[in-house]
Amino acid sequence: MSADTGTGQLPRIGVLLREWRQRRRFSQLDLALRAETSTRHLSCVETGRAQPSRAMVLRLAEHLDVPLRERNSLLLAAGYAPAYRESSLDGEDMLAVRSALDLLLAGHEPYPAVVVDRWWNVVTVNRAMSVLLDSTPPGLLEPGRQQPPNVMRLVLHPEGLGSRCINFAEVRAHALDRLLHQVNATGDAELRALYEEVSAYELPAGVEAAPEQGRRPPHVVVPLQLRTPHGDLSMFSTIATFGAPADVTLSELAIESFFPFDAFTERVLRELAGNAR
Repeated sequence: MSADTGTGQLPRIGVLLREWRQRRRFSQLDLALRAETSTRHLSCVETGRAQPSRAMVLRLAEHLDVPLRERNSLLLAAGYAPAYRESSLDGEDMLAVRSALDLLLAGHEPYPAVVVDRWWNVVTVNRAMSVLLDSTPPGLLEPGRQQPPNVMRLVLHPEGLGSRCINFAEVRAHALDRLLHQVNATGDAELRALYEEVSAYELPAGVEAAPEQGRRPPHVVVPLQLRTPHGDLSMFSTIATFGAPADVTLSELAIESFFPFDAFTERVLRELAGNAR
């Protein structure tokens, strides 16, 4: 969420808090009860008639489930110093985090796994991700000066996985729904721009924009079904994050791990891993 009013000044803290409350669909009474304050005080904060303490800003942000990056923005808007640092993943103090990521990625082989940041930019991958990426055009994989490899672009671009995806309509609808939910939950302008970009991509020939409305999903999850030189592979994924993060960078990392959806896919992934050794 932008902290700029267009005048070059930070907006009042009350404006931002009201936006977050409305985004979470809380009434003033709902939030006041959760934060153990009065609706009168909360109303005065939102209208700028009262200045919240640093502790109150953090308490309201906690109950509104505001991401750490935006909690810092709220504190700055209220005239306080940020509470959460933003570290470089390459920094010495993130060594334990990098080790944990390496362990998780390596331990997940022979199945693919990728680490992404808040905007779905690729941070690192394990070796098994090659089965998903080997046929992807270099332009979508090579980091550019302004645009690093991005999972949503890799999946939804007509020259990316979409060109090989058997159930692309389902996968596209699921990916766009997930991205839009994230946009609405965070108010992030960069995520909004990403959503507008990938939702406007041309569809592969013969593919509808969305699966048939009202049709019962054939699976308990939406698998990623791909045509590959090794045969048609089917996988589903899970998303994991770090627990109790106190750093902006760490709070925005996620590990997407893929699992075989059928015995054929499992056998192929294991054989590919054995051949790569």
